[in-house]
Amino acid sequence: MKAYWNCVALLGAIGAGSANTAQAEIPVRAIYGGALYHDVTLADAGSGGAEQPPNIELEIQLESPRVFRYILDPSVYFVGSVNTRGDTSFGGFGLNWKFYFAKNWAFEPGVGYVVHNGALEFPFPRGDPRNAEFRDNNILFGSRDLFRLTTGLTRDFGPHWSGQVLYEHLSHGQIIGRGRNQGLDSIGLRLAYRFRDRQGQRINAKES
Repeated sequence: MKAYWNCVALLGAIGAGSANTAQAEIPVRAIYGGALYHDVTLADAGSGGAEQPPNIELEIQLESPRVFRYILDPSVYFVGSVNTRGDTSFGGFGLNWKFYFAKNWAFEPGVGYVVHNGALEFPFPRGDPRNAEFRDNNILFGSRDLFRLTTGLTRDFGPHWSGQVLYEHLSHGQIIGRGRNQGLDSIGLRLAYRFRDRQGQRINAKES
């Protein structure tokens, strides 16, 4: 429970700081916020809906550092995601790319690293019947830190606002962890407010 409230505090801190960072010289590209259906079942993978939705998610994307021009100019992001039912919440950082493929439409893949407050293993000795009930209501991640892989389909509405359908996957991939790796899949909708255009220039408020 303490870890859960720590995640809530992290998400609140990100939100409180977003207004200040947007007005300062820190190159904020966009702020994304929305709700995701937590622990969906895709192709019989993952935990099969053991945990309950939704997760409320806030993500701040910064302008791409100059050195990242060699890897197609991804944004650096910081994300916090809080489960409203007391299940797995997480926070972390990563890289996000935005590729326009039609007028006002973009494909956004991303990769990141997060720390979560969910379960790692069974809490009871092997063979204890209480493990069955625990398994039915919890994802067993096997590692406290996880990779975050995202795929977004984004539609721009004017110079500042965008809407997005997001798919998100968390797991350790047997790379930063070993053993259990049920993972977490989520799908949801996010709204974005953009401060900078495709060239990284600040959007004039009068253009809204």
